[in-house]
Amino acid sequence: MFDRRRFVAIAALVAFTGSAAAGEWPEKPVRIIYPYAAGSTGDATARLIARRLSDAFGQPFIIENRVGANGVIGTDAVARSAPDGYTFLWAVTPQIAISPVMTKVPYDSSDFAPITAVSTNRFALLVNAKVPVKTVPEFIEYVRAQPKGFTYAEGGAGSISHLAMVLFLGRAGLKGTNVSYKGNQPALTDVVAGHLPAMFALFGDALTQAENGAIRLLALSSEQRSAQAPDVPTIAESGFPGFKTMSWWGLMAPARTPKVIVDRIAAEVSKTAKDPKIVEQLTAFGVDPVGSSPAEFAAMVRADIELWAQAVKLAGLQAK
Repeated sequence: MFDRRRFVAIAALVAFTGSAAAGEWPEKPVRIIYPYAAGSTGDATARLIARRLSDAFGQPFIIENRVGANGVIGTDAVARSAPDGYTFLWAVTPQIAISPVMTKVPYDSSDFAPITAVSTNRFALLVNAKVPVKTVPEFIEYVRAQPKGFTYAEGGAGSISHLAMVLFLGRAGLKGTNVSYKGNQPALTDVVAGHLPAMFALFGDALTQAENGAIRLLALSSEQRSAQAPDVPTIAESGFPGFKTMSWWGLMAPARTPKVIVDRIAAEVSKTAKDPKIVEQLTAFGVDPVGSSPAEFAAMVRADIELWAQAVKLAGLQAK
């Protein structure tokens, strides 16, 4: 049976290898598909990196927002693209490491070549300012004391804000009931308003509300504290060694994209991630610049697939 997708991929690879090796790439604009709408911190970070790649390679790197099906449509579009160095994915943890475990999607991680993790994003365990707890141990006692059970907000069933709480409650021997929202921001808004007491939220999103006194940050899901909130401990140092739930933004290419292109982009992003001006901008977004090698990013993806598969199972959300 004729496999058109495989034929196109092989033909593009064969035709393109010579020019790539000769250093002629890119000869036309390059698109980076971001599988969500414009306006988020992730979108802003993608555009920041795209501008630097445009300057470095002398061709426009254009962010294309391809929305739908919680990021699956844009991600699949890249998986189906020719591996010719002109289509890349602004990869987000859920589409690569979570969605394939939860539901049937038209791609899997082998359809992509990891290029570089651009940044990592920590999450904050937080409570409404009126909840009478200030530490993780006090939070655990608060959860246990709820006569009708503990209910928390999260940004969508299977989101990292949901699964991070599932993992934490599991480690603490606790149970809770999730209330799903269409995104992290609506969930955070209801915690700020006091409609629900707690959640895990992206640190960058939560920081402003914490500074305004609307919420209280109890602990961070990262291995280390944040320079933006040095007094907030990590969950790992609050009685749960090894606890870490992070997300990442990175660049991926369709599988079989020439290695010379992958390596050139990875090297440029690594250089960009060390630029003090870029570091300052990313830190302002509440994220940590990385700029990893393709091999390092691949190892990060493998570890996350294992972690989130465990969380999805605990949440009872795995695909049937």
